[in-house]
Amino acid sequence: MSSDIAPFCLVCFETDNKNYSMSAIRNPKDFWAGLIYLGIGLGAVYIAQDYEMGTAVRMGPGYFPIVLGSVLALIGFIALVRSFLRPGEAIGRLAWREALLVLGATAVFGMLVRGAGLALSLLVLVVISAYASRQFRLRSSVLLALGLALFSVLVFIKGLGIPLPLWGKWLGG
Repeated sequence: MSSDIAPFCLVCFETDNKNYSMSAIRNPKDFWAGLIYLGIGLGAVYIAQDYEMGTAVRMGPGYFPIVLGSVLALIGFIALVRSFLRPGEAIGRLAWREALLVLGATAVFGMLVRGAGLALSLLVLVVISAYASRQFRLRSSVLLALGLALFSVLVFIKGLGIPLPLWGKWLGG
């Protein structure tokens, strides 16, 4: 498709040498990202509005979600406005396979961590998540997983004393 088709375009297409455009949105990625950020930010502010706010020195339970939600909503609003002013590329295909692998890996980690322990669960998490990449290599993924597992054990179990089993009850831990 030629670049001279309407510069303000969300859905543009050509048929029979005629150009059609259906929107004033110039950057669909910024538009949808801004809309999502704005929605989540305003949702956080709405949910936290009944919590006590407190002050900057003595923060109440509503302070952090309201401030963070407001900042997120502001970022979303800026991205939304920017989507009408700056040109950008269209949104590509949705990466369903990749998203399901990453979400599935997180769910598998949650199911394994108590029974198999932190070390083995992290290994499985990283390898399944890495498989979502087009550049997946088993050897480098396993090395990354081993490094992450070692780091996590040292920081969370040894350093911070979080009561997670290194090796779970399924492995005799």
